[in-house]
Amino acid sequence: MNPVSPVTEGALPANATRPRTGKDVAAETAREFEAVFLGQMATLMLQSVEMGDEFSGGHGEEMFRGILAERLGTEMAQRGGIGLAPAVMDQIIRLQGSSNDGQ
Repeated sequence: MNPVSPVTEGALPANATRPRTGKDVAAETAREFEAVFLGQMATLMLQSVEMGDEFSGGHGEEMFRGILAERLGTEMAQRGGIGLAPAVMDQIIRLQGSSNDGQ
């Protein structure tokens, strides 16, 4: 059996991640914004569809339609979205840069 060496101070666990930068936070915020935007668009789309009796999920479908729209928006954003996130991220970074210059 091999001896186990002691853990030195400052050593990171195997699952440790690097500290998040301002650009990482801006990118995540921009993706979340795009997901919410796409979810709202999906909500409007689902509201415009007439549901017939043959394919309607009834009251249960009505209750969960908002959750479906939210998940659709999240999935669309995670798979590339419509290109809104990069533009929003650029604006966030630009605004953060101008606010940091004034301090």
